[in-house]
Amino acid sequence: MASLEQIAREIRILTVKCIASLGSGHIGGSMSIVDVLTALYYKEMNVDPKNPHMKGRDRLVVSKGHAGPGVYAALAHKGYFPKEELLT
Repeated sequence: MASLEQIAREIRILTVKCIASLGSGHIGGSMSIVDVLTALYYKEMNVDPKNPHMKGRDRLVVSKGHAGPGVYAALAHKGYFPKEELLT
């Protein structure tokens, strides 16, 4: 498995591509949460992208709207949906 640092780098790249593709978004709001999202989704949280409705799964609520592109990038990286959808 890739290191958490490498995963966070990949999520940052996806985030920038997402924002650039859409032509709008807040880079700072997204980048400031990537390390937290990486640690949660890849180390701490009980989640399974192949079974997103599994019983006993953890749930994350992010109320910081400017972090949206970073959250979407983390979810795509984890496998919840194809990374290509970030560009739409």
